[in-house]
Amino acid sequence: KLAVEFPSEDIFLITASPVIKAVTNFKQVSKTLEEFDVEEQPSSLLENRYPNIKVIQSGVKQLKSDEHKIFTEDGKEYIYEKLCLCAGAKPKLIFEGNPYVLGIRDTDSAQAFQKNLAQAERIVVVGNGGIALELVYEIQGCEVIWAIKDKAIGNTFFDAGAAEFLIPKLTAEEQETPIECKRTKYTTEGSEEKERSTSASDKPGSALGPDWHEGLHLKGTKEFSHKVHIEILCEVKKIYIQEEFIQLQRTSLTFPKEEKNVEPDEVLWPVYVELTNGKIYGCNFIVSATGVVPNVKPFLDGNNFAVGEDGGLKVDKHMHTSLPDVYAAGDICTASWEPSPVWHQMRLWTQARQMGWYAAKCMAADTLGEPIDMDFSFELFAHVTKFFNYKVVVLGKYNAQGLGLDHELMLRCTKGQEYVKVVMQNGRMMGAVLIGETDLEETFENLILNQMDLSSYGEDLLNPDIDIEDYFD
Repeated sequence: KLAVEFPSEDIFLITASPVIKAVTNFKQVSKTLEEFDVEEQPSSLLENRYPNIKVIQSGVKQLKSDEHKIFTEDGKEYIYEKLCLCAGAKPKLIFEGNPYVLGIRDTDSAQAFQKNLAQAERIVVVGNGGIALELVYEIQGCEVIWAIKDKAIGNTFFDAGAAEFLIPKLTAEEQETPIECKRTKYTTEGSEEKERSTSASDKPGSALGPDWHEGLHLKGTKEFSHKVHIEILCEVKKIYIQEEFIQLQRTSLTFPKEEKNVEPDEVLWPVYVELTNGKIYGCNFIVSATGVVPNVKPFLDGNNFAVGEDGGLKVDKHMHTSLPDVYAAGDICTASWEPSPVWHQMRLWTQARQMGWYAAKCMAADTLGEPIDMDFSFELFAHVTKFFNYKVVVLGKYNAQGLGLDHELMLRCTKGQEYVKVVMQNGRMMGAVLIGETDLEETFENLILNQMDLSSYGEDLLNPDIDIEDYFD
């Protein structure tokens, strides 16, 4: 976006990764909903397309904002007029530095995971967001103990009802054939030969795209497909390696089966997980899919940034940080303007793309001294994704975020087919969750945006016999 706005200026993209992430197959699904793939490409592609862009492959060591300078790991320094920090976020690991704990958020860690899984008979997955959901669904031939701190799965995206709707897919023995994935894969050149050490997982990689598990062979050693046991309302209390566990002289449990009482496990595992509910399970390794923390560390030293409660760099409605000429966008930043009543920040690919694009517009407007309006994408929270092979659309305050008790829910559910939930407040639609091919996203998007009073329709709003799209066309 910057290269287009300033064709005669030099634009440097400083990145620790040898590949760049590009948005491909972009589709505007509706006014605020967009679908796209994220693809890794060699940086030369970007430089060839825009002659004024130079990609510098090096990590950032330090920012001296008062001197308008960036110092890179390879010992060079760069002077900037305007700077935008888009360093994303790092996986929040449950335990740092334990070789049996894997965090997944970038392409390199996904490859390490795949290698470990090939030898695994049982793993423990901790976390309840999008990556944990997808992972648990995609893994075959390996027992999965899934520890979540909530009552129901997928808490970031769903409520308990949606979770109930999805659970049968988890226990189905037969795996459906996944829809073919059409995007090309670029891997970091030469990464196959030189094995990455475990400690390399703390190096910043590129965040995974929305269909990151496609093309990864996620299969353990066993012959069955799905075997998932969910432990709810618990967190990891402690992790023991085999020797520590033997010294403890406590018992661990076998994989729970419905009909029998849980029995002590005779097998010796490389690592053991003690949960806060008192149960202990042995496994080959643990996947920490417990969300992310903004990657601000390289920039804080010596700079007086205002930082949000979630650890991100605070930005105003023009994506400005608290320091002159420094902007931030994506996972690293915390939106600190007064948001629209039906928008909230969530560290997702869609928002990262929108923020980056809008930040470039703001940098241009500031440079040229022109006024700029808030981008329309911040009017309504809208996200479309896939879970368990279902299309999933979430709109507005889909989980009644911040609405207190002053709201009501309407539901419509057809087992194995669709799940529709609407969040209403004072007769107005504030949010919605749509699972399956409902074709309601555009209608609901409009109803949320125009805040029309719907109280006269009552329950008929979700009546399957009434074609609501035509009604509000």
